[in-house]
Amino acid sequence: MTSVVRLGWLINPQDQQVEIYRQGQAKEAKALATELSGETVLPGFVLSLARFT
Repeated sequence: MTSVVRLGWLINPQDQQVEIYRQGQAKEAKALATELSGETVLPGFVLSLARFT
């Protein structure tokens, strides 16, 4: 059985960076944002990262 992840975040507070993984797309690395959106996978979901900065 194969599992598919549609959206994933790897949060690295030490380097102040987040890696965003989306199904069928290349990894995106960004400076640590204050909020991450659930996009179309989790509509309306927002993860606040203020405590990591």
